[in-house]
Amino acid sequence: MWNRNIETFLGCDGTYEESHIVIFGAPFDSTTSYRPGTRFAARTMRAESYGLETYSPYQDLDLEDARVFDGGDLELPFGDTARALDMIHSYAANVLADGRLPLLIGGEHLVSLPAIRAAAEKHPDLAVIHFDAHTDLRDEYLGNRLSHATVIRRVWDILGDGRIHQFGIRSGERAEWEWAREGHTNLRPFTFDGLAGAIEAVKDRPVYLTIDLDVLDPSAFPGTGTPEAGGVTFVDLMKATLRIIHGCNIVACDMVELSPPLDPSGTSTATALKLLREMLLALEEDFIRPQTA
Repeated sequence: MWNRNIETFLGCDGTYEESHIVIFGAPFDSTTSYRPGTRFAARTMRAESYGLETYSPYQDLDLEDARVFDGGDLELPFGDTARALDMIHSYAANVLADGRLPLLIGGEHLVSLPAIRAAAEKHPDLAVIHFDAHTDLRDEYLGNRLSHATVIRRVWDILGDGRIHQFGIRSGERAEWEWAREGHTNLRPFTFDGLAGAIEAVKDRPVYLTIDLDVLDPSAFPGTGTPEAGGVTFVDLMKATLRIIHGCNIVACDMVELSPPLDPSGTSTATALKLLREMLLALEEDFIRPQTA
């Protein structure tokens, strides 16, 4: 289970024993309602990561100094949502039990649910910060309570009111917006305004960060299954992500909804990879700085 993947993300070639972060893929998009393809994200990102530099001029840090374990992609069954979610939960729970930070690459957004459940089981006071174009607060979608359109509502079932902070949201049914405004989640639409308040609110809690990449404007990130005009820029997303990582106690996180087949130019994959590099470096900073100072 803890053998290093043969082809790793660039700079993520540490052993399990020496690594603080464990990155793994969840190639699942069985409930995608519009355009599938996110099951190919982690595999494509690994292959394309070698076009990226390990060094970040934004943070003056280098992945060559980091220790990240790449566990590869889970072998998830097609057509069996419950079993696939159980497998993700088991993997994330084992990583957390070993005192490491799981970083999941989706896949559709539903794959976040079992990872968040595992984090909440280890940290009962968990809070979630959620970047997305969509509310994901439907109680069911086409009769299905387990869907990429219901994932944050299912997270609420676990956490309850006041522990989910949503940013960048610009799409959803009226009932979803009304439900959020009743105080069930802390929803800040369109941008990252209010991020400082969210960081202050969760400062004493362990935090799970979930990033649906369709929070980005599709003019910069077309490779996603449900694009929504009016999103944020890459720089805005990167800065917000780094603020969360540096300002919160992140215990687990994910990046979901890249669909490489929908952007043959490779721009969307390159964008996701650059954000991933910055996330890894920020999460590892306390371990890297003493080596490079």
